[in-house]
Amino acid sequence: MFRLDEDLKVYLHRAPVDFRLNINGLAALVQHALGLDPFAACVYVFSNRRRDRVKILGWDRNGFWLLLKRLEQDRFIWPSEEEVPTLTVEQLHWLLEGIDIGVVRRHPRRVYERVG
Repeated sequence: MFRLDEDLKVYLHRAPVDFRLNINGLAALVQHALGLDPFAACVYVFSNRRRDRVKILGWDRNGFWLLLKRLEQDRFIWPSEEEVPTLTVEQLHWLLEGIDIGVVRRHPRRVYERVG
């Protein structure tokens, strides 16, 4: 079964895509436009021009998963970074919930060697 585990890499496609593209078209887009492996253990997130639909493409051992979310009235807030950003699964959930991940900042991870 396909799961969005915490350590799963999430790649966000920057430009809007034609939502008539199916699994093969999106996999070809991942390979040629992004230069990434569509069979890797990660997911690729795409949006349409109106930003009211999101498709998520992922490979699971012997086949692709294609997930679609369509908003009835709202729009997804797409991050404004120029390169292909890598998101965490938590950030993907935020994006799907309508949270602007560009303004959400968490505390940095701290690593200490001793107490006191």
